[in-house]
Amino acid sequence: MIATGTGEDARLTLRTPASVDIFTRILTHGPIGRIDVGRQTGLSQAAVTKTVAPLLLDGIVAVDRPLAGTVPAGAAPGRPVHPLRVVPSARLVLGVKVNPDEVIGVATGMTAGILHVVRRPLASTSPAAVIGAVASVAEELGLLLGDRASRLIGLGVAVSGDVDTATGIVRDSPLLGWRGVPLAHPLAARLGVPVRVDNDVRALTIAEHWFGVGRDSGSFAVVTIGSGIGCGLYLNDDVVSGAHGVAGELGHLPLASLDAVCVCGRRGCVEAVASSGAVLRAVRAATDAPLLTLAEAAGLAREGVPGAVAAFDRAGTAIGAALAIVANLTGPDTVLVAGEGMQEFELYERTIRTTFAAHAFGAAADCVLVTRAHTFEDWARGAAASLIRAAVRQEF
Repeated sequence: MIATGTGEDARLTLRTPASVDIFTRILTHGPIGRIDVGRQTGLSQAAVTKTVAPLLLDGIVAVDRPLAGTVPAGAAPGRPVHPLRVVPSARLVLGVKVNPDEVIGVATGMTAGILHVVRRPLASTSPAAVIGAVASVAEELGLLLGDRASRLIGLGVAVSGDVDTATGIVRDSPLLGWRGVPLAHPLAARLGVPVRVDNDVRALTIAEHWFGVGRDSGSFAVVTIGSGIGCGLYLNDDVVSGAHGVAGELGHLPLASLDAVCVCGRRGCVEAVASSGAVLRAVRAATDAPLLTLAEAAGLAREGVPGAVAAFDRAGTAIGAALAIVANLTGPDTVLVAGEGMQEFELYERTIRTTFAAHAFGAAADCVLVTRAHTFEDWARGAAASLIRAAVRQEF
């Protein structure tokens, strides 16, 4: 159990659709003036002022007042501009990323800035072991927050695979070996706070939409390279969830050789040749070095060892073709390629970009590919962002 006070005080209460829209705009684009909030939400300045008043009274929104003698950049002469901003510390959130060998947790404020980090090794991926580890990490984060834990609004949990966010059930996670595992309910019962379980890549996409590269983007995709190959999509003003909670499963497009067996049990998946584990297995087999680490495999590729180079080239070809499919089907203006596998990105970047250019159709090739390394703390921050968005949208 996390000591959170009454729980009533911490709940984020936005009573009308207008207040949700206004608070979302302030949260994701603040500091921002009332006129700009009205312009961007389509609401009158009077409606904005009326809606903001209780948020100011509650302390979750504040007015940025310029120092004496200063004028905010871009402000017009005349009446001073006092932009609005969300107070990050007014409400706090926990986010946890579940890996097959480790649980990583973070405590954040309302703008998803990381305050504390806790990591726990996993000896087993059994549901009981994972639930126990996630709860332990959340409880330790609560202790680190101390009295601030009374401001907690909930816990977000990010898991790879097919996740039903409405029920909190992990329907299928090949990396964890799970099918039909309830996760949200037992955690909420043990911890005493609302729990939201989401697919890890979708949660990361939510974080990028509200607080990162996609904040001002009309459409974008997040492609992750690591122990799996994932894809999150932001289209038509929202992160795509799919009719059945499955969308953007880039890693399971059948673009590789049918000789390649995927962890999901199927053949020819992108993930079967492009995940970190698949690349490592291919280099080990090609060099007859069964104890080789991924860093050592990357070193061999940098030295030009043919089998190692070929393994990374196969991965780059599959990923590049998959990116082209994403661009051709959805037409994003930006694709963020991220993940822990980015540490070896230069080994297959040329192949990825060449293959993408060869298969992207027409203007889809104008899509900008942005690369960035992500840590597992970033994945946990994504889980927190998913919970933040759900709280703002009054989904629990």
